[in-house]
Amino acid sequence: MIDEDSVNSLDRSLVTKAGYDHGWEVVVEDAAEHLTLGSANHAARATVRSAGAGVWAVSLPPGPVPAELARVPEVRRAPEGAFLARDDRELGALLAHAARLARTLPDLPRQKFAQAVAAELAVLGEGPSATEVERLVRQRVGQDIYRESLFDYWGGACAVTGIALPELLRASHTKPWAACASDAERLDVFNGFLLAAHLDALFDRYLLTFDPAGLAVMSPRVDAFTRTRLGLTPDLRLRWLSPEHETYLAGHREEFARQIIV
Repeated sequence: MIDEDSVNSLDRSLVTKAGYDHGWEVVVEDAAEHLTLGSANHAARATVRSAGAGVWAVSLPPGPVPAELARVPEVRRAPEGAFLARDDRELGALLAHAARLARTLPDLPRQKFAQAVAAELAVLGEGPSATEVERLVRQRVGQDIYRESLFDYWGGACAVTGIALPELLRASHTKPWAACASDAERLDVFNGFLLAAHLDALFDRYLLTFDPAGLAVMSPRVDAFTRTRLGLTPDLRLRWLSPEHETYLAGHREEFARQIIV
């Protein structure tokens, strides 16, 4: 059970600053036992209260953000479902991760994409090659937003290795950009993974896929020498996996198997 401290122990200045610094710049509600934070950049709400002994409890309304946050191994939860932070540093990290997810889920990337494309096309105007220009703009803007979304969703680290050096990371589509039936599919954060460059190359060429439990499956075309040199150990797996990923992964595994047969 979360044993709330009295109102005097709730350091409003600390919580407000932690929110402002980590993606929650608006205080939506200032109540006796808690503060509820929001943002102009996403629609989520986070209610922060003291759980005693320097521990903070953060509650989020039911939906995709808390569901995805709960998949992160290092995030702790109370029996009541709130997320727990043992100190001020963990509170900031927890709020930052929740804000990143809120910017990514469920459809903010699509809204951002539509606004960005409209703004660029308005500047470019119409011309004899307007259709081709629009296609190129949509692809460039869409790929930039998709990369940003994957960085937010995976916390800026490879979905497998945890490598967090941006220059080494790639936004990898499970269902290729050109094969997607709509912008919604192309921008769907579940249609791909943030991967280290060598894993992205393997995944993109169907030399690597993931089973329904997130375990990496290597093509027999990747020989033992290459696996050793690239650190492709038998226990390589995704840090976590959402059911929504499986919608796209099933098709990826089918193409993976087809290319082995060919």
